[in-house]
Amino acid sequence: MKVLSVVGARPQFVKLAPIAKAMEKQGIEHIIVHTGQHYDPMLSDVFFRDLGIPAPDEHLGIGSGSHGEQTGRMLIAIEPVLQKCEPDWVLVYGDTNSTLAAAVAAVKLHLPLAHLEAGLRSFNRRMPEEHNRVLTDHAADLLLAPTAVAAKHLSNEGLAKRTVVVGDVMTDVVLQVKEQVKNKPSPIMEEFGFHEGAYRLATIHRPDNTDNKDRLEQILDSLAHLDLPTVILAHPRLVAKCKEHGIELGRGNLLAHRPLAYPELVASTLHSAGVITDSGGLQKEAFLLDTICTTVRPETEWVETVELGWNQLVEPGDALVKAAQRPQPKATNETPYGDGYAAIAVAQALQDWKN
Repeated sequence: MKVLSVVGARPQFVKLAPIAKAMEKQGIEHIIVHTGQHYDPMLSDVFFRDLGIPAPDEHLGIGSGSHGEQTGRMLIAIEPVLQKCEPDWVLVYGDTNSTLAAAVAAVKLHLPLAHLEAGLRSFNRRMPEEHNRVLTDHAADLLLAPTAVAAKHLSNEGLAKRTVVVGDVMTDVVLQVKEQVKNKPSPIMEEFGFHEGAYRLATIHRPDNTDNKDRLEQILDSLAHLDLPTVILAHPRLVAKCKEHGIELGRGNLLAHRPLAYPELVASTLHSAGVITDSGGLQKEAFLLDTICTTVRPETEWVETVELGWNQLVEPGDALVKAAQRPQPKATNETPYGDGYAAIAVAQALQDWKN
């Protein structure tokens, strides 16, 4: 069997790592196509190196652009690759423009399409990612759901017969990397001279939080007034928007830092007092690392993190400050994201469905 994976952004590289290992273990021919949606080395190349992912077989080099431009260029570039490779499955990951472009290209060529991380819903139609994931789910032949909640969403949309709950592949990665870094100081601790649990970590990059100057200022001011130093990992989008708005990123207790390689991110999260983010992935990574999370969004796809008390959704201002400084919740034995063997379940589902 031949599976072709299409990836293009940091969260997808993380998910690709265990999938690539599972494909090799199961003796499945695996072709990796990198769209180039994230072209910054810290958001792309180092993930392949640090997570032991094979080099891409095809690199499309698409780069940035508006949603329409970027998705259209990807669609044009992916189609001939699919025609050349003729895979048994096209496997797409998550909710990026790379996901949607590959999905459209596959179904137009009548190639079987599988969607990893199917069924996630924010129910916020302002988010481009929400449209990407819904459209991809309804186009796909096989829906690989990470959780029971995701599977229920798919069932509600009439897609139950195409759905298999496999667990969350990011859990596979986080648990493996945690074992590698748990007894080592984080790079953030070493660089700034922080003790264990004496800092917080932040990531802010979503358009709803960065496009409006006043809202972004309010978020940064809130972080600057926390009781512990907060290190914000400056995503290229955040840096560009700060420059566009004429905003100084570092202020008060807020310290700017470059993005981290994935093992560095896991270590820095693990040893922090908490994280503040608008990222989908980091909410779940924090939960898996027993680190309290505060999410600057009105909704989350990972509702289990909120229900179990490890994540709180807030608006910037006093609510953000109060939530970020709240005490650690009670430990939980719940494992809503699986047992760390989701990638093997994915490989098996692809084989079983094809047969």
